[in-house]
Amino acid sequence: QVQLVESGGGLAQAGGSLRLSCAVSGSIFSINVMGWYRQAPGKQRELVATISRGGDTNYADSVKGRFTISGDSAKNTLYLQMNSLKPEDTAVYYCNAQMLGSYWGKGTLVTVSS
Repeated sequence: QVQLVESGGGLAQAGGSLRLSCAVSGSIFSINVMGWYRQAPGKQRELVATISRGGDTNYADSVKGRFTISGDSAKNTLYLQMNSLKPEDTAVYYCNAQMLGSYWGKGTLVTVSS
């Protein structure tokens, strides 16, 4: 099992930046893929970005060129750097770890004002 705790959410203006962090603990060596997902009010949870154990990344078209996913193995932390934020980026952002099962954090709220 793994435990995931997100932080770094908050209020930003359109065009601004935020960096989300996800602290990872537990059976880290068993994780194959980690990612960020988001859920806006009234919408389904959607993929934002993933990163594999080997460092391969994948992004939703809506965030390509604006968001960057990265990990720091020494700190057991996953990051999501979000630049050029738009009001439509407003959502609860969740950290996810995939191993034998799928694990989720509780989420952190990002609000982007126009």
